[in-house]
Amino acid sequence: MAFNAFTRIRIFWGRLRRATNGNVAVIFAFTLPVVVGGAGLGVETSLWYYNSLKLQAVADAAAYAGALEKVAGSDNPTIIAAATQSATSNNFATPGTIQVNTPPLSGPNTAKKAVEVIVKQNVDRYFTAIFNSTPVPEQARAVALITDASKACVLALSPSAAQAALFSGNTTVNLTGCSVMSDSIASDAIKTQGSATIKADCLITVGGMVLNVPATTVCKSNITHALPAADPFSSLATPAAGNPCKNVNGNKNSQTLQPGTYCSGMSLSGNVTLSPGVYVVQGSMKVNANAVVAGNGVTIFMAGSNTVSMNGNAKVTLSAPTSGTYSGVLFYGDRTGTAAQSTFNGTADSLLTGAIYFPKQQVNYLGNFSGNGGCTQVVANTIQWSGSTTIKQDCTSLGIKDIPATQSVQLVE
Repeated sequence: MAFNAFTRIRIFWGRLRRATNGNVAVIFAFTLPVVVGGAGLGVETSLWYYNSLKLQAVADAAAYAGALEKVAGSDNPTIIAAATQSATSNNFATPGTIQVNTPPLSGPNTAKKAVEVIVKQNVDRYFTAIFNSTPVPEQARAVALITDASKACVLALSPSAAQAALFSGNTTVNLTGCSVMSDSIASDAIKTQGSATIKADCLITVGGMVLNVPATTVCKSNITHALPAADPFSSLATPAAGNPCKNVNGNKNSQTLQPGTYCSGMSLSGNVTLSPGVYVVQGSMKVNANAVVAGNGVTIFMAGSNTVSMNGNAKVTLSAPTSGTYSGVLFYGDRTGTAAQSTFNGTADSLLTGAIYFPKQQVNYLGNFSGNGGCTQVVANTIQWSGSTTIKQDCTSLGIKDIPATQSVQLVE
C-alpha cells in the first residue's frame, strides 16, 4: 500500500503520542509515592506541631501543679503525684513518660525552689510511614519557680479559724524584717482590737483581716487571698520517749535538770537550769511564780495535748539549739494532740530564743518579751497576742530558719 507524505507524517505523530503516553504512565507510577509522601509530610508536620503544643501545655500545667504542692509543704512523692495527676487529667497517657524533678536537674534554676517536668511521647506516622515506620519522638519541658516575697515570724496555721491571729489590749508588736501570716480563709483571719498596734513588713492572709488600728507596714498594702504558707516544721521528727522516767525535785530551791523523758510533767520553782538536749514532757509544764528558769540549746517537746503555762512573775531565759535536728526549735507541740492552749508569759527581761511551735494548739503570747536580739518565731494553730514585744527575723546565726510567706508560682522555663 502506498502512502503519501501527509499520511506518513500523521502515522509518525500517532506512534509518538502513544509512546509518550506510556512513558508518562510509567513516570507517574514511579513518582506517585513521592507525591503522596510529600503531601502526607505536609499534613503530618502540622499534626506533629499541634501535638508538640499540646505536650508543652501538659508539661506547663504539671509543673505548676507540682509547684503548688511544694508551696503547701508537701513531700516529694506528693509533689510527683500532683504533677502526674495534672498530666493525666490533660489527656496525657501511656506509652508516654513523665519525669518530675525538684529541684530541676538542669538549667538556671537547679539551686532554687522549683519543680521541673519533662514529658515524652512517641507519635505514630501515617503517610510518611512508607519512608520510615519508626514513631516520631516528641518531648516538652517546663519549670515552675517558687518565689518568696516575704518571710513570717508569726504564723497561724489553722485553715478556717476566725481571728486565727488576734492582737488585743494594749499590745505593741514590732516585727522587723518579717510579717504576720494567717492560713485561715476567715474574713477576720488577722484581727486587731482595742488599742493593739502592729509594725511589720506586711500582714498576709488567705482570707481577710479586720484592723481596729491600721498596721504600719513596709509593703504598699496588706495582702489578702494569698497562697497559704506551708507548715515550716511539718517534716520535723517526733522525739522518742526514753526510759527511765525523770522527775523534777519540787523540794529544791536550786537544781539542774538533764534531758530525757519527764513522765509526770514539769513543775518548775526556784532556780532551775536545763542542760542542753531534748526534753520529752508527758504532762503539763508549769513555770511557777518567781521561778528563774534558764537553759541554752534545749528543745522541749510537749507530748500529746499537754500544755505550757508560764506565770507572769517568772523569769524564763531559754534558747534553742543552733544546729542539729531541732536547730532553732525551742518548744515543739505534738502533731497528734487535740485542741488545747499554751500560755507564754514572763517578766520584761525574759528571753525565749527560737521557734514556739504548736500546730494543734492555741498559743497565748502574753509576755512583754521576745528572744535574744528579738529572735523568736511563733507558729501555732491559732495565736492570741496580748503582750508587747519587738521581734526581728535575721536569726540564721542562731540556727533559726526562715518561714516563707506570700509565695508565688511562675513558669520560667
